[in-house]
Amino acid sequence: MSALLRAAPIIDGHNDLPWALRKRLGPDAALVAAGIDLTEPQPDLHTDLGRLRDGGVGGQFWSVYVPCELTGDAAVAAVLEQIEIVHALAARYPEHLRLARTAGEVETAIADGRVASLLGAEGGHCIAESLGVLRALHRLGVRYLTLTHNRNVPWADSATDEPVAGGLTGFGRQVVAEMNRLGMLVDLSHVAPATMRDALDVSTAPVIFSHSSCRAVRDHPRNVPDDVLARLPENGGVCMVTFVPAFVSAGPQATVADVVAHVEHARDVAGIDHVGLGGDFDGVSQVAVGLEDVSTYPALFDALLDRGWTDDDCAKLAGHNVLRVLRTAEELATVRR
Repeated sequence: MSALLRAAPIIDGHNDLPWALRKRLGPDAALVAAGIDLTEPQPDLHTDLGRLRDGGVGGQFWSVYVPCELTGDAAVAAVLEQIEIVHALAARYPEHLRLARTAGEVETAIADGRVASLLGAEGGHCIAESLGVLRALHRLGVRYLTLTHNRNVPWADSATDEPVAGGLTGFGRQVVAEMNRLGMLVDLSHVAPATMRDALDVSTAPVIFSHSSCRAVRDHPRNVPDDVLARLPENGGVCMVTFVPAFVSAGPQATVADVVAHVEHARDVAGIDHVGLGGDFDGVSQVAVGLEDVSTYPALFDALLDRGWTDDDCAKLAGHNVLRVLRTAEELATVRR
């Protein structure tokens, strides 16, 4: 691991390890935690504790993901099961992982040599159209909600579904306002451009894209258009560039150079203060060459340094930007917990 990442560890926006473990071991968090030893190499996964250390990861938003096929009570149950899996893993590996709910707790965990473990709920259908469920998720430690997954929700359009709402409905605007009130980050990965624009119009706090890349570099519906990237400086938010091969390259194989192209485009359009990283490890079946698992982040930073990036700019990309966004959302929140 480079000295740069020792000084400024990665805070990654999206890792699907909880769902990968749930698929393998079932929904019971106690059985999941007992059924695998993450201190040992896990060649069938992109993530284990040793590779997190090797990759310079100091903070991780663990995705508590709910497939679109689950709706209503089943979706709520699935997100709660995922949250419990993360809590169980942190309890099993206290020398490696520490749950974090605030920017200050992230900094303390990193200073103590732990991987700060944050929660991000992927798929707005997991709140079952209930602001009460949204508040409960926040109380349990969830610090972002991805407004949609691959299908629309009744109150917001997805990037990969036929538009119905035309962006956010009135209730969708209420969801964003409530997230602002709670200090929960509005995650615009997976949503349609119209939803992105509506959310930016409504949100009084910085937004994030937890795992998205740039539409101008790779014309994929999951990526962010330039006009949206250009609004991030005014909003204060951050686009966390993902490594998903289909999102970063139209070719048969994605590489570190492809990811560099997206990172630099986001920097050029939005500014260096508005770019981060969201690898989407353990949420994809294919990976970019050179970015095969969580140990490989240093390769990306080596490439950026070779292209003239400064240590300060690399530190912003690694985690300083998203930590600032988290802290700002907390400061703007009117709920104190």
